[in-house]
Amino acid sequence: MTDSSLERARYASTNLSKDVFILRQLVSKDFKLKYRRSVLGVVWSVLNPLLMMIVMSIVFSYMFRHNIENYPLYLILGNITFSFMSDSTKQGLRSIIGASSLLKKIKVDRFVFPVQKVLFALVNLAFSFIAVLIVMLWFHVMPTWHFILLPICLFLLVLFCCGLAMILGAAAVFFRDVIHLWGVVITAWNYLTPVFWDYQMLIDNHAPWIVLMIVRLNPMYNYVQFMRDIVLWQTVPTAATIALCVIWAVVMLALGIIVFKKSEHKFILYI
Repeated sequence: MTDSSLERARYASTNLSKDVFILRQLVSKDFKLKYRRSVLGVVWSVLNPLLMMIVMSIVFSYMFRHNIENYPLYLILGNITFSFMSDSTKQGLRSIIGASSLLKKIKVDRFVFPVQKVLFALVNLAFSFIAVLIVMLWFHVMPTWHFILLPICLFLLVLFCCGLAMILGAAAVFFRDVIHLWGVVITAWNYLTPVFWDYQMLIDNHAPWIVLMIVRLNPMYNYVQFMRDIVLWQTVPTAATIALCVIWAVVMLALGIIVFKKSEHKFILYI
């Protein structure tokens, strides 16, 4: 290896270490800010999905449960999975704008900011799984070896959200309307995803094939299905579900990197 190659490798390693350090500090700062002056603190990350599950179970159990076994567990798994995407992208949307003062003062890799918002949402998701375990114990659903597939599901979902957060973060710098529009998109996306209803309902009600196809190709449908397969149904997800999760993760991350790289040099002019 030549001296120049060694120098480039050393520089890349130094940059990576710096980015990891910044990510850790930013996640820690957001975590402290979120629970500052809160009596219950991180307990809210457990209570929120539990309370939401109870309310939604009461409201939807007679309308949408469609003979779903352990419906509250079905509900909470769909809710925390979709909420992770929703929270990480909503925060990622404002990540570059929110870091404007820092970006104007020091040189730092800009991708750190949307990625950090996704990682912070992942920390909250980890606490939400305590609520899932509580519900599992309540319904006597014991974890099986399928749980070892959980890191794969989360890894693919994190990649998908990182790509989406980078696209949204970059877009919001140039078009502030994206901030308002995304709330509408998230609401529509939530109803399009079987969080509180079952895909089988569409089939039983003879929904048009185009509707079935849209829902089936919906990225969040596949990530929610992956989560339910390994935790609730305790089975290995189908090859189609795994393939679509991988494809969406790779495609969205690639798009995010391309969009971000092509626009990041202009951020300073608009923030």
